Amino acid sequence: MTAVGFCGEWFIFACDKKLVAIDSKQARESFVFDCSTAEKKPKNVKDDTSSDGGASEETGSDKVLAFAVASSGKLVALTDDTKRLVLFHCEPSWQCISIRWVVRRCTSLIFSQAEDELLATDKSGDVYSFSVVELQREGELKMGHLSMLLAVSMSPDDKYIITADRDEKIRVSHLRSPYNIQSFCLGHQQFVSALLVPPGHPHWLLSGSGDGTMKLWEYESGRKLQSWDLKELEDAPSSEAVKHKSTVCRITCSADARHVAVQCERVSTVQLFTLDQEGQDKLVPHSRLLLPHCPLDMAFDPEGRLWVLMDSRDAPLQIYTHRQNSWECDAESHEVNRVTEAFKPHWETLEASTRTDSRFEHLYKVTFDNVTAYLQKKQQRLEEQQLKRTTAQKANGNKKAKKETSGAGVQSST
Repeated sequence: MTAVGFCGEWFIFACDKKLVAIDSKQARESFVFDCSTAEKKPKNVKDDTSSDGGASEETGSDKVLAFAVASSGKLVALTDDTKRLVLFHCEPSWQCISIRWVVRRCTSLIFSQAEDELLATDKSGDVYSFSVVELQREGELKMGHLSMLLAVSMSPDDKYIITADRDEKIRVSHLRSPYNIQSFCLGHQQFVSALLVPPGHPHWLLSGSGDGTMKLWEYESGRKLQSWDLKELEDAPSSEAVKHKSTVCRITCSADARHVAVQCERVSTVQLFTLDQEGQDKLVPHSRLLLPHCPLDMAFDPEGRLWVLMDSRDAPLQIYTHRQNSWECDAESHEVNRVTEAFKPHWETLEASTRTDSRFEHLYKVTFDNVTAYLQKKQQRLEEQQLKRTTAQKANGNKKAKKETSGAGVQSST
């Protein structure tokens, strides 16, 4: 996983086994957390591997799988492939305040608005709640699903938890009584890979999918307000879009709730929208950024500028600013230069293939059309049988003609 985000003025960069935090405004010392050197799992901690009949202890790769930032900008959490759940306090200085263990590898994290609990979703479809107040308290199972969970979000009032799974469904449940399902948002044709409740619009939900669309919902009722096929917004499909499926991997919104940026995996463009609460069209395409390299992740900073991390060794980071109704690249920004210099040593040690690994390719469902194959074989068999009958009829006709000819010759000789 390669991801970026902001925690106040701190630019957060997660890649491979490290989480790096760099102050984008001041020349403060960066914070680096390396999962490979973190606390190891105690042997007395139980997890799902204990059901293997005394099998050897499972070991992970220590790679960061997901991280989340609290809305106040004071807390950050990450989870890794070794099933750690690490909690950090960011102000006045960075400090690791808790390391706990999850039952299964997680896919996404989110803090509640009250910042009293941290929700973690995993590959088996379960959602666990971890207390942010009682730091040694184990996670509590909140709800389960029949499919792998890929994204999670929450309503701004902490009333609803919104989960998205591999089976194209978005479920809206009551957080305090998750068995009470408020609604389903149905309409995607592939797995749902991204969710976002935009700030300033507490009743709306943006969702992205492996079908290449982004949809806007009124999630309490499950009503779809708008849908955009991102391929249709391109003047001409890029070579990356033709070669790979268009999977929406990131939806992010500026703090003032005016701009929405959408990124598709392995496509070197970013589609920008504007949100309009008053107009008939709530979500309006604004422009498309053509990037010099394939984007790996992106995030808006508190000032509304879009930071894009790209698959480039020389210039991996760029900032785009909205000026006079257009987005412009700040190529000479001192902030991007400072941040790039700080995280470049960690970036250069990472192999290019690791940066660009697809997180979603294996999630597409493969269908087998046995009926078409059966009909083709049946048609081929009928044609072969017809050919045999035609050949036999011709052979019988030739034999009959020869007999008639020989009989007529005998009569003429007598």
